[in-house]
Amino acid sequence: MSSKKSFQKNTLASAVVAATVMSVHAVPSFAAGMMEEVIVTATARKQSVQDIPYNISAMQGDQLSAQNINSEADLLRAMSGVSVVDRGYRNSGTVNSIIIRGLNVDSGANGDISLNAVPTVSTYVDNTPLYANFVLKDIERVEVLRGPQGTLYGSGALGGTVRYISNKPNPAGFEASVNGDFSQTDGSDGNNINVDFMLNVPLSDKAAVRASVGKIDNDGVVDYINAYQLNEFGEPLVAVGDNCVSPRAATDAQVLNNGACYKNEKDADDVEIDYAKVALSFEPTDNLSLLLSYQTQEDEIGARRAVTTGNNGQPVGSPLRFDYGEYDSGQVLLEPSSREVDLLSLDVEVDFGFATLTSNTSSYEHEGKGDSDNGGLWVSGGRDWISGFYYEGWPRPAQRAERGYEDETIIQEFRLVSNDGSGSIDWLAGVFYLDQEMTVYQNSWNPGMNEFAQACVGTGSDVCPDFWPSTFYPGATLTERDLEYRRDVTFEELAVYGELTYHITEQLHITAGLRWFDNESVNDTIMGFPLVEGWVSSEVPQAKQKEDDVLKKINIAYDINDNSMVYATYSEGFRRGGANAIPSLANGDNFGEPNSDSINFYEKDNVENYELGIKGQTDSFNYTVSAFYVDWQDPQLNATSAWYGFYMAVNGESAATKGIEVELEGYLTESLHYRLGYTYVNAELTDDFVNPQTDTVIAEDGATLPGTPENVISASLDNTWALSDGLDLVARVNAYYQSESENFIDDKSVLGETHDGFVLWGASASVVADNWTVTLYGKNLGNEEGITGSFPEAYFGADTGVFENWYGNSNRQMISQPRTIGVSAAYKF
Repeated sequence: MSSKKSFQKNTLASAVVAATVMSVHAVPSFAAGMMEEVIVTATARKQSVQDIPYNISAMQGDQLSAQNINSEADLLRAMSGVSVVDRGYRNSGTVNSIIIRGLNVDSGANGDISLNAVPTVSTYVDNTPLYANFVLKDIERVEVLRGPQGTLYGSGALGGTVRYISNKPNPAGFEASVNGDFSQTDGSDGNNINVDFMLNVPLSDKAAVRASVGKIDNDGVVDYINAYQLNEFGEPLVAVGDNCVSPRAATDAQVLNNGACYKNEKDADDVEIDYAKVALSFEPTDNLSLLLSYQTQEDEIGARRAVTTGNNGQPVGSPLRFDYGEYDSGQVLLEPSSREVDLLSLDVEVDFGFATLTSNTSSYEHEGKGDSDNGGLWVSGGRDWISGFYYEGWPRPAQRAERGYEDETIIQEFRLVSNDGSGSIDWLAGVFYLDQEMTVYQNSWNPGMNEFAQACVGTGSDVCPDFWPSTFYPGATLTERDLEYRRDVTFEELAVYGELTYHITEQLHITAGLRWFDNESVNDTIMGFPLVEGWVSSEVPQAKQKEDDVLKKINIAYDINDNSMVYATYSEGFRRGGANAIPSLANGDNFGEPNSDSINFYEKDNVENYELGIKGQTDSFNYTVSAFYVDWQDPQLNATSAWYGFYMAVNGESAATKGIEVELEGYLTESLHYRLGYTYVNAELTDDFVNPQTDTVIAEDGATLPGTPENVISASLDNTWALSDGLDLVARVNAYYQSESENFIDDKSVLGETHDGFVLWGASASVVADNWTVTLYGKNLGNEEGITGSFPEAYFGADTGVFENWYGNSNRQMISQPRTIGVSAAYKF
């Protein structure tokens, strides 16, 4: 086995030089601070991050706290080479929008409903594969593994894996801390208040319990300036002169002939999050340890952190026309969301001497729902559904889409890992089992429609004869729900995997890995338009999909000396396929789709990754440089069917990404510390992406993959001054830059839009004592919009016809959190 010393952290002296010459050996001539060693467990054994022969980064929990990082977007922008569609906290557990190495084909507008295809980047909460977007508190570290990690981490690790590692109970001594944060955000009339507490109590020298609890209470920044005033049933109020009346208290003539009442709902996107976790550790013998943990989080979000551009589409000169301001939203309905996630896990480790057996058992329940204003969908893109279906006389059109998900999953993993020794072979073997039951649903509501239809009865009004619900269902009670969609999916997976490392010499090492998997997906779908009471929605014939395969990995690493290595990797990744359950027009099914056989299933997609890298260290800086090429076959695109809009995923032909990743970290002086990362990615289709149902081209060969900027730079600089014995001043500055990116894979589509590049600046100053810290900080000091996803005007914009009586605009630009200035304080007992 190699006797080289453990590497210590990450960085480089010059991104340009490192990327071009692929070699760094210069040592600064000044006395520099010493780098700390960072230990990670990405390979299922404890190793220095610089001993791992592929591109991996880690950020320690104290670094998260020092930089006031508690959200996923802030974290990933501080890690080199990771892109994220930042939608704020709304629906934050619904869609994983992390992109590594450009592997993404989905639109930046996705995020309101749980998608058919799983993400391209897998996330782990400790040892559980789960995307929960927990608040980042009481975290030991975060690990980012770049490139396919299919052999160890299974489905979804196409682009890489992000691991969130919690602090464990400590039997060595009592610990406690309290943290408070107060801030104000540009555009908000209110404040942000975050508090959390942690308590670690030894129960004996073999057992301890650790608990943390916290709350986030942020006022919003976005004003819904033309939101309907609603009654308790969610129906728009009737404008009668200077008064606003519930349609249930208005006369038939008032319901039929008067418009809506509006209001300005200021700072609508407020955030309330409650979170807690508790863990119990017990080590009855030197060879046996147990860890039982539970964590929970509840989110209540008032609206979408997105702004509307332009105006509300009314004719020039009309008194109804107005422009939207910097933090204005044009939706006529608020868009709240809520969710709850509970995770229970038990980890057991048994040391047999020659190897350690680990059992990870976990189960979670994750559910959430959110409302969307679908008005723009009814009037934009040439659709004009309001006038087509409900005529021009309905004076208060409101289309509310309620979308949600329920996910219950049980996971069991056994892993046997050889212990450190003097032999020439290291190995690990594992078995993974997952059993998931998920329900995804959507109900589309038309609040106020039934009151309008009932008012039509016997009135002889000119608008009523063409109001089709009254024409076809005279006197009937309308449910006001014109779409019901429900998808029940069960998924079961069994996998067996292993890796073996052969130390050919003290300098040369080769690792080979395999993963065999077998899975089955079953989809039961219900679809209907239950506008009238008594309607029974149709059940689509059940669809099943089974698949199995073997993934491979091989890595060769050579230690140039005790402090640097070069490596080459070939690795594979996959994303599981599934069943769409689309009814067939040929079989006469209700809501049958043409050519449904071509979209009833979607196959797994696969990547082959080729990577070459160098990494090393000196006493004062570390560096990692890698070049990669990823060949992506059968990429999965989340879409909807051609006629009735069933949610589905379809496979394209191929895409490829290639690029360079550079990461440096070190000290310029004994106290001046820096971190620099640069990533270049070229990501594009390598064949036409064809819709198999309609045989039309979704995007052409050479199209840029969405959500991925070509250039990303992240940098930070901090310095420490000793004010007195036991009292320091720490100043920090950080920056994140990304170049322009695309919203959708086809820039000519109504979903297509190019998002400008942007820079986010942050800075802080902390006074640090042995037991307490006070920090003054600023985020997004340049107040950049930082748009990473949108509902473009052409797809979801304003009403261009005044006869529809819809006076909003639903184009939405998802913005980064505006400039925020705050102060935080922490005390450790």
